[in-house]
Amino acid sequence: MDAYAVLETGGKQYRVAAGDTVEIERLDAEAGQDVELETVLACSDGTELKIGMPYVKGAKVTLTIVGHKRGKKVINFKKKRRKGYARRVGHRQELTVATVKAIA
Repeated sequence: MDAYAVLETGGKQYRVAAGDTVEIERLDAEAGQDVELETVLACSDGTELKIGMPYVKGAKVTLTIVGHKRGKKVINFKKKRRKGYARRVGHRQELTVATVKAIA
């Protein structure tokens, strides 16, 4: 079994392994830069699983920033029938595309 980690960033949790490419909520880093995330909820080296309460001490995931982009548009539409009320709001999330370099 391969080594993997469950990390938390942007209020969401991601299961990642070395070499994976993930789209996470935007990080304040330039493309090509390495970022270390220490909010690791669980970490496995292939044989042993460590689970944190809430985070695993000493565990970190190193990401290499590939670039930034925007996600697909999400439409929020509210309507009350027979009242003449309709409200439409769109949202596009800022995302960071990153490659997992190492899990330690």
